[in-house]
Amino acid sequence: MEIFIKVIQFFFSLSILVIIHEFGHFIAAKAFKTKVEKFYLFFDPWFSLFKFKKGDTEYGIGWLPLGGYVKISGMIDESMDKEAMKKPPEPYEFRSKPTWQRLIIMLGGVTMNILLAIAIYIGMLFTWGEEYLPTESLKYGIVVDSVGAELGLQNGDKILTLDNEKVESFGKIPKKLILDGVKTIQISRNGQNIELDVPDDYVNKLIEQKSRDFISVRFPFEVERFVKNSPAKEAGMEKGDVIIGLNQVPTEFFDEFKTEIQKHKNETVTVHVLRNGDSVNIRVPVPEKGLIGVGPVTNLSKYFDIREKDYTFLEAIPAGISRTYFGIGDYFKQLKLLFSPKVDALGSVGGFITIGNLFPAKWHWESFWTLTAFLSIMLAILNILPIPALDGGHVMFLMYEIITRRKPSDKFMEYAQIVGMVILFSLLIFANGNDLFKFFSEK
Repeated sequence: MEIFIKVIQFFFSLSILVIIHEFGHFIAAKAFKTKVEKFYLFFDPWFSLFKFKKGDTEYGIGWLPLGGYVKISGMIDESMDKEAMKKPPEPYEFRSKPTWQRLIIMLGGVTMNILLAIAIYIGMLFTWGEEYLPTESLKYGIVVDSVGAELGLQNGDKILTLDNEKVESFGKIPKKLILDGVKTIQISRNGQNIELDVPDDYVNKLIEQKSRDFISVRFPFEVERFVKNSPAKEAGMEKGDVIIGLNQVPTEFFDEFKTEIQKHKNETVTVHVLRNGDSVNIRVPVPEKGLIGVGPVTNLSKYFDIREKDYTFLEAIPAGISRTYFGIGDYFKQLKLLFSPKVDALGSVGGFITIGNLFPAKWHWESFWTLTAFLSIMLAILNILPIPALDGGHVMFLMYEIITRRKPSDKFMEYAQIVGMVILFSLLIFANGNDLFKFFSEK
């Protein structure tokens, strides 16, 4: 069921992105009285699932969910309609239009994806507002995994600044460490201020070890839920119990208990809890996996001062534009990181499985729209790359035409389109091949 929900969210999001992107080309073409022969969601080689014709345009849904397209008359695109290009140009064709109009038509899809991201962020901020955990409110410090430890950090450290600059939201710290080339981390440890140098190869280690939570929040262990057939629940533990120790070893925080319980697999331990202010000892058998079937409180506002900000519709507009602007900047940083000779990031490139797994296992509208906005920005940036067969490839040749006042020949454009499609299919195979390799290697 979880996989089904992920798949539905992925295809719903993809459909929105494709329709909006292609509508950008469509509306720009129509504005300049350029004939649009087809408008399709997904590709339709050999046959389509659904289609109808209105005016000069055939609208439909294809069976191959790799994107979508609009077929603009008199344009060399993925349809590779060479016969039409051999005929004399018609006034309504793309090739007959002035260069500046063709440029606007080609930029229509990317423009609509950026506008979609802005619209989504405006809607989200107006509907749900903004919520974040201030870095300064982490009174218990942080928790790190092995990669975080290689940065020199320890459980309980309090991060003060990065490169001597404060980061207001704790959630932005991991992103800054990965994307912004941070050189030093200033922390408070046991009452002393310390400066740590960030190793040059730490991003590589994050990628190699697939570390997602190399820095996270430290908090007390109050029991909020039990799994099915929980040994702790069967032993008498109750919701609301606060775990403070294990076999006389103090475990004030969730991470400390997780570490300590792993030392007692296949044993019966005494868990010390606070219940309504009283100390209670509970004898719990620990299974082979070292888990006793309890979950901590997930609402961190119980322990920390979570900041919340509501937006009026007018306030949400500049905030939505700003969030999109910084989202574009962050994605360019990710692309730069991908091609950096210092970082072996190609192995982490993923395809449809990776993108699909970004969606939550339960339907959650805020998460859905957050991911859709991110994917809209990603689609815009990837489409504007100067690769033939992408919008950016067409823009590149149009800019060449504007500068040199010479139009590339139709034959050259045909060959460029073929080269671009080979590049795109190679990247598609590589990304999804990575997905399959990771899927089977983890089995």
